[in-house]
Amino acid sequence: MREILPALNRWYAAHVPFGLATVVAVSRSAPRGPGAAMAVGPDDEVLGSVSGGCVEGAVFELAQEVVRSGEARLETFGYSDEDAFAVGLTCGGEITLLVRPVTPGTDPVFGAVAQSVADGEPVIVATVVDGPAPRGATLAVWPRTAAGGLGSTGLDAAVAADARGELALGATGLRHYGPDGERREDSVTVFLQSFAPPPRMLVFGAIDYAAAVARIGDFLGYRVTVCDARPVFATPKRFPAGVEVVVDWPHRYLRGTETDERTVICVLTHDPKFDVPLLREALRRPAAYIGAMGSRRTHDERRKRLTEEGVAEAEMARLRSPLGLDLGARTPEEVAVSVAGEIVALRWGGSGAPLSATAGAIHRPVTA
Repeated sequence: MREILPALNRWYAAHVPFGLATVVAVSRSAPRGPGAAMAVGPDDEVLGSVSGGCVEGAVFELAQEVVRSGEARLETFGYSDEDAFAVGLTCGGEITLLVRPVTPGTDPVFGAVAQSVADGEPVIVATVVDGPAPRGATLAVWPRTAAGGLGSTGLDAAVAADARGELALGATGLRHYGPDGERREDSVTVFLQSFAPPPRMLVFGAIDYAAAVARIGDFLGYRVTVCDARPVFATPKRFPAGVEVVVDWPHRYLRGTETDERTVICVLTHDPKFDVPLLREALRRPAAYIGAMGSRRTHDERRKRLTEEGVAEAEMARLRSPLGLDLGARTPEEVAVSVAGEIVALRWGGSGAPLSATAGAIHRPVTA
């Protein structure tokens, strides 16, 4: 959704109606998770994807239909459908889609949401999916304000309160309420979609490997910062456009930088005078991934120095060192792929083993 939002906002600003299909739930194996979106606009232009190609043809027709009728629809596709081989998910899972028409009249907050996402301002959108409330109605919730409505003052208040908690976690998924927001009832289903700012990747050590890691981090959607105390190496021209480059002692920069449970920290300096104070700081703060480059010998020496600096074993257990998966990587670009693979596997609970050597679902269930 985030990728196609700028184009959708141009249609919206021009008062051009379009159909928007959003994945609101998945079961078993599915190629796209909740929040994935596909839109059909003027001249049958298609943006985005909800299944990687399995059901897009059927969704295209649904999107056109909701624009003509002005009414949102909820549809499920998968192997359980009679036409599974025609439009179903060949991967064996199911996806549930909310397909709704979008215009300034049907969704008065869409433009404000798009602007907030463009500005990096956190916002969460609540949309009625099912039940005794207007299907497709939206409520946009920011940390201190809200706009739009779901058809009931009580429902708006309950959803807004819950949405702010979900936004802090960057969570997306379904929630259930009564018609007036009663939390012990489940007659109204609401989809909460978070648009939190992109997660950060902090790369320490402005070496050739850092340029490759920064490039792949940017590709994966991280906001990347490269930090090194040596100004001769920490120059923007050595890194991809859009990557922030900072000249500072790594531990000092990290100490003054906010991190959260989505932050990725890659330590590529493999120099004790940088590594030890930096990792001591990193292992005591929130982060999704903390990896350090170096040989087995470097790793053993690093662990010894960190222990001498008072780093506890529980803290040390968070360290991925040597960082990356065993791919036999040699070039900076290959090492970057190895590091990215480990980050993705850790995020989604993957084993890192070849899929040909595993069994069961390829895409693990997503928990909100």
